[in-house]
Amino acid sequence: MSPNRREFLAVAGAAAFAGVAGFRGGKDELLHAKKAESPKPTRRANVTIIKADSYSHDLAGRIMEGIIECGLDVRGKSVLLKPNFVEFDPNTCINTDVAVVAAALEVFQTMGAADVHIGEGPGHRRDTYAIAELTRYRTEIPDFDDVFVDLNRDDVTDIVPLSGPFAGRPEFFFPNSVLGADLIVSLAKMKTHHWAGATLSMKNYFGLVPGSIYGWPKNELHYIGIPKAIVELSRVFGPKSFAIVDGIVGMEGNGPIQGTRKQVGALVMGGDLPAVDATCCRIMGIDPAKVEYLQMASDVLGVTDESRIEQRGERISSLRTNFELIKQYSHLRLA
Repeated sequence: MSPNRREFLAVAGAAAFAGVAGFRGGKDELLHAKKAESPKPTRRANVTIIKADSYSHDLAGRIMEGIIECGLDVRGKSVLLKPNFVEFDPNTCINTDVAVVAAALEVFQTMGAADVHIGEGPGHRRDTYAIAELTRYRTEIPDFDDVFVDLNRDDVTDIVPLSGPFAGRPEFFFPNSVLGADLIVSLAKMKTHHWAGATLSMKNYFGLVPGSIYGWPKNELHYIGIPKAIVELSRVFGPKSFAIVDGIVGMEGNGPIQGTRKQVGALVMGGDLPAVDATCCRIMGIDPAKVEYLQMASDVLGVTDESRIEQRGERISSLRTNFELIKQYSHLRLA
């Protein structure tokens, strides 16, 4: 990035955050999440939709615009960017596009984060760096090997299960890079999912669970049950989370791996993961009230009621494009 561009982004970020309160998060909130009260039905959330027609546009500028709209302050924080590169097929669009990840890395560094790393624990292939090579992460993200952490093989620490489906297990292990981050950014891909209906910012956290301990494709989470595991991971890490969903090109049909490309032209951002996922569902023509994990998360972990989500940026109606759904999920179609 040129000096002029870095100076512009730095000035823009500093000006926007003068007087903005810091984003809540960190290890203390994580370890005490079980003590937090469930949000009241009057709780509100804001979600920002930024139009981006292609990956060749100024994604850094668009991501910064969305972060500023959401009021997120990352100064002095340790940030972990969590993209989705679960598998690779050159004929489709399984993964968070490398251009989005590279732009996010640039923006968070410019906005004053103390350090920014990229971490992923793919659920299918065991050679994470091979996927990083195939997806062009290693060639197109500056100093990739210095900023990347393979979450499947990172050092781990056990934490006492907080609640829900993890209860009853003597401990559950998570990567130290995940536990030590002040802020986790779910850089998810907008996709349908043949077992969950949709995979967005919350389902993306399956990649925080170390495969070296819990197997591939994260077998323990499947034993628990996918919707329950999605909700519990968001209960654990949601207090220190922010989401940027890559909906420039999504995946419809038999997602999350065997579906087909779907042009949407949007980035969806926010700090309330259920609200972000509910907004993405509405863009996709999916009724979030019929998606099991969002039913479970609604008014417990965040907001899914459209009337209590302040939509900033683009309107849902201007971008809605019905994603093809497999037969077993045809009932999810939003009227």
